[in-house]
Amino acid sequence: MAGSDGIGVGMVGYSFMGAVHSQAWRSVHRFFDVPLIPRTTVLAGRDVTKTTAAAERMGWDSVETDWRALIARDDVGIVDICTPGDTHAEIALAALAAGKHVICEKPLANTVPEAEEMARAAAEAATKGVRSMVAFNYRRVPALALAKKMIAEGRLGKIRHVRAVYLQDWLSDENAPLAWRLRKEKAGSGALGDIGAHIIDATQFITGQTISGVSALTETFVPRRPLPVEAAGGLTAGTVDGSKPVEYGDVTVDDAALFLARFSGGAVATFEATRFATGRKNAMRLEVNGSAGSLSFDFESMNELWFHDETLDPAEGGFRRIVVTEPTHPYLGAWWPPGHGLGYEHTFTHEVADFLTDIGTGVDPSPSFADGAQVQRVLHAVERSAADSARWTPITEPEGDA
Repeated sequence: MAGSDGIGVGMVGYSFMGAVHSQAWRSVHRFFDVPLIPRTTVLAGRDVTKTTAAAERMGWDSVETDWRALIARDDVGIVDICTPGDTHAEIALAALAAGKHVICEKPLANTVPEAEEMARAAAEAATKGVRSMVAFNYRRVPALALAKKMIAEGRLGKIRHVRAVYLQDWLSDENAPLAWRLRKEKAGSGALGDIGAHIIDATQFITGQTISGVSALTETFVPRRPLPVEAAGGLTAGTVDGSKPVEYGDVTVDDAALFLARFSGGAVATFEATRFATGRKNAMRLEVNGSAGSLSFDFESMNELWFHDETLDPAEGGFRRIVVTEPTHPYLGAWWPPGHGLGYEHTFTHEVADFLTDIGTGVDPSPSFADGAQVQRVLHAVERSAADSARWTPITEPEGDA
């Protein structure tokens, strides 16, 4: 599985997430002093031609067309799951049972029972030294890691309000094709699970508290979309030459999700996730208000954190911008001189750096599969509340939990 300083990685899936994960595996040991150097050993995908082309483009040594064959290989020590959510549980459970470390894209699964089964398997595997982690990459944004540190140090005092939105617009065109993310059997949910899961995890991460209950509504603005076809530039709606009538299919997930929430520490919160916010490309915005101060963050300005210190004289009060590029800030010591900002792809490098370090030092990674299952329970509660006229819905815990 690994030499004295290396470990083979097998990745399942090669699209958007596969591309950013590939870059992270290739670059991590060139910037971070990790105890294990990852080898991009094998890439798995169903279509051998497309998988081979992706492997050549993204630097993988070999390919498999069956993820089971990838798991069975002796030269694979880490299994990286970058597939749609309906396959996460089966792949992860098989990999853990085979003694492979697992990193799995979010959300952890499509249902609570799947997520909880994965969490139980991960806990059992951890007793044998097998590590697992959910890929909530926004935890590794330096500004959010700094926000967590400041809150933990008491800089905000008692947390009272949390506001979180994740705004995108890539589905605002009603003629955009019916991609897999719009099919419940593949994705589990729509904007809620795709981007809402991120702000659920990120707010719980930085506050150190969990969501205890929700009141929610969801909406599907475009209930039917053109079925996708393959074109030279990727997926498009209808047919390439227009010779056949456009066929339509049902959208079976939410286009937008909004909910009120209460945190375990008593704070109240609002959440909004949509892929219909025209003009917003990746506006993941968080604000936390406490008795002693406030923090504000927007991923579209990801190298900045805004902080208000309520303990100052009012004449000097107000939000001030912290440029999070100093070598003393989280993760930044490995990168560029102060003032030279990072990008989206760096969060994945930080993610795999932490994962490799935890494997090498025998530490259980975070966020764990148990953390991923907890987020899944929040997602499920949001859906239940929305289906029941926004009824207040507590977050249920699995049997046996305190």
